Amino acid sequence: MTTRIDKRFAALREKGRAALVTFTTAGDPDYETSLALLKALPGAGADIIEMGMPFSDPMADGPAIQASSQRALKAGQTMKKTLRMIREFREGDQDTPLVLMGYYNPIYVYPVEGFIGDCIEAGVDGLIVVDVPPEQDDELCIPALEAGLNFIRLATPTTDAKRLPAVLENTSGFVYYVSIAGITGTAAPDTGEVHGAVARIKMQTELPVAVGFGVKTPEQARAIAAGADGVVVGSALVNALKASLDENDRPGAATVSSVTDLVRGLAEGLASSQTATVK
Repeated sequence: MTTRIDKRFAALREKGRAALVTFTTAGDPDYETSLALLKALPGAGADIIEMGMPFSDPMADGPAIQASSQRALKAGQTMKKTLRMIREFREGDQDTPLVLMGYYNPIYVYPVEGFIGDCIEAGVDGLIVVDVPPEQDDELCIPALEAGLNFIRLATPTTDAKRLPAVLENTSGFVYYVSIAGITGTAAPDTGEVHGAVARIKMQTELPVAVGFGVKTPEQARAIAAGADGVVVGSALVNALKASLDENDRPGAATVSSVTDLVRGLAEGLASSQTATVK
């Protein structure tokens, strides 16, 4: 089965450039603003959209994304509202791949079977669930794959040659390479080390490899893209959104454009030079 994610990476490969993968948190700072931003992202240049599922204890995320989850939860965001948001997005966009990213607890209590069914109905294409290891694939990964969702796994600088096959075994859509050891948004990636790591991963899989954590500028994105199939930008977008809010975390007239202007710059940076994906 060919998914939207597969089609998007194939189309970008034909164009000779890497994918721009954007991350924002569903419901941040409120439902209406988050939906408006979601609808605006493809036009600004996002090739693939990751939406964070708000959670009270996002342990892999840095302060910016943790705070975005808190703002969303405070505004009343729930998993059902997140899926409703995706259904509304799909009314006007049937092509842009959309991935839900987050933690297992909100899925477990949904519960799993109902969550997967509702994801398919809403138009979700894939899942990134950072705290479910390969040893627990029967819990979520296998049922998601059988239902037609891509299940995207993270590889990190500490994923050694012995561990990597387990990480890749049931991964589909793409591999998300975490460019730094640590939490999101706290350090800049070393381009040379990232390119070497991506090359090692691609020796063991034909899946595209997208690189995230720490990418903030068009220049960084362009440098990373020279040795990867995609670049993920999250904390920089969340920070731009936060900077547009007032002291009570209410959005202003420029909240959506503060994010889309940054996305547009990142997209132009990737498009301005021919990027060669690692074979």
